[in-house]
Amino acid sequence: MPARRFLWIITILVVLVIIAATIYRLFGFQLISAALVPGKSFDVAAAPPAPDYAKVSSWQAGPDIKDNVALWAPVGYTAAPKPGVALFFVTPTGFIDRSGWNAPLDDKATNERLDMMLKGQATAFNGVAAIYAPRYRQATFGAFLTDKPDAAKALDLAYSDVVRAFDAFVASIPAGQPILLAGHSQGALHLSRLLKEHIAGTPLARRIVAAYVVGWPISVEADLPAMALPACAADDATGCVLSWQSFATPAETADLRAVFDAGTGLTGKPRAGTAMLCTNPLLGRATNEAAAPARNLGALEIAVAKAGKPLPAHTIGAVCGNDGYLNIGEPPAGFGTYVLPGNNYHVYDYNLFWANIRADAEARVNAFQAATLAPAGVDPQ
Repeated sequence: MPARRFLWIITILVVLVIIAATIYRLFGFQLISAALVPGKSFDVAAAPPAPDYAKVSSWQAGPDIKDNVALWAPVGYTAAPKPGVALFFVTPTGFIDRSGWNAPLDDKATNERLDMMLKGQATAFNGVAAIYAPRYRQATFGAFLTDKPDAAKALDLAYSDVVRAFDAFVASIPAGQPILLAGHSQGALHLSRLLKEHIAGTPLARRIVAAYVVGWPISVEADLPAMALPACAADDATGCVLSWQSFATPAETADLRAVFDAGTGLTGKPRAGTAMLCTNPLLGRATNEAAAPARNLGALEIAVAKAGKPLPAHTIGAVCGNDGYLNIGEPPAGFGTYVLPGNNYHVYDYNLFWANIRADAEARVNAFQAATLAPAGVDPQ
């Protein structure tokens, strides 16, 4: 009797799991939206206080902030920025609370997530540039799960902080100093808009070494022309844009591609049917050429780095697919914790290619500085 009862319990549990899976498959997006999209309307008067970028406390990373995580480096690497190069880094979404549309700057859980993200992403650049990363009232994760006007207002508020932070950043560095731009996810979204509205057509455009607009889709025809800079066509090209979104095999990208096609680009043209910019970070250029794992100089597994071990190299390849997404092959070991549905390695867009991004940035900075120092009419090569 106890054995029969046990089997009945197991059967009931299996049925419940099947029912739950079916409900999730049919209504998963609605359930997630209900859990993460704020229930109240956006009210700018109720938004968290605006950051004052004259204060060190409004920056997550900066030259005057001791012990910030952007100064961390794994074994074998050192944070040793070249003189006269500055990076403006816009962090991804760390605020997942539905209590408000925008993050307060002092939210402990959000800041812990952002520190983890900064450690896995911005540190790739600390060998070539002083890193500035502003805290900003980023839109909550739920803003990306709804088409309510409230979501657009929340993103606009977040972007307004990024603009003010960028102005403060530019004002704080020497005139003419070379600038690297980088961001991820929501940060990349704001960065692409910043390029269009505050850099394109200005003298600042000539100071941009490269812009790493990673983890956010960019249309080659409908977005890129408005961003002032072309796609990087070579691994030492400067004044150009790099962008990719990582998926393992089998990659399920159809739903994301449908969302991309339904949108309007920065130029005002529809994105439907246009090519998505895909830079292969192992090759340093937009190409459909495959890069074997041997090209990977080191992937940043935080657990390995914490243990003081060298970063695993030659383990992850990459190729840009016809759908515009970067395919890394079979799911790699050490990166399973935050993989999104459809084998989406969005969270690891930088980690997977950490050492290559570091080398990439250094090559572009060297090329930029060589070109700047070369006498007029002389090829620095």
